[in-house]
Amino acid sequence: MSPRSPRLIDLSHTIEHGMVTYRGLPAPVIGDWLSRDASSARYAPGTTFQIGKIGMLANTGTYIDAPFHRFEDGKDIAAYPLEAVADLPGVVIRAIRRDGRALDAPRLRGRDLKGKAVLLHTGWDAHWRTDRYASGHPFLTRAAAEVLAHGGAALVGIDSLNIDDDTDGTRPAHTILLGAGIPIVEHLCGLGELPDQGFRFFAVPAKVKGLGSFPVRAFGLISGTTV
Repeated sequence: MSPRSPRLIDLSHTIEHGMVTYRGLPAPVIGDWLSRDASSARYAPGTTFQIGKIGMLANTGTYIDAPFHRFEDGKDIAAYPLEAVADLPGVVIRAIRRDGRALDAPRLRGRDLKGKAVLLHTGWDAHWRTDRYASGHPFLTRAAAEVLAHGGAALVGIDSLNIDDDTDGTRPAHTILLGAGIPIVEHLCGLGELPDQGFRFFAVPAKVKGLGSFPVRAFGLISGTTV
């Protein structure tokens, strides 16, 4: 018998120049503010630096929503304490096999959700950066969002385009979850690499004031076990 080392599972999409997260919205523009060639005139011979710049929407790649995303008087990204977005006990709700697009309340009822990062594994990340990703995505119903809120979920994530049906302008899942102060992480990936439970979840954004969403490096930590 020997201890198995802890494992880190990356659950984030890579942000690249020109990458489309939502069809019709601007893609990130990534480049140099100071290139290596230009920097050679500033430093000693053989010493160069690159200083990059990026212009992008806050809703790019894998990102987290704060209440301010939905509510004018809600807390913004900078207001999240670390304990709200880091080192959370995680649970994965498997929804690869489903009838239709809607993830409804019965998938969640009877589960221990209190204080957990609840991650909805739909497999939709397989379509990332394809036309398929932008239409017909799985989503959380109003009733399911109410179960999560009433059950005391600490955070809710999904590996699809939107936690809501993007044809429903009322956005019930965002409204219910963010109204309860529950962070939402969208566009996750790699949830199939996680166990159903027994891991810790992290999705920490930069500490930016005045924004309701921001990209994260989301990951799961699977503790070492004895085998």
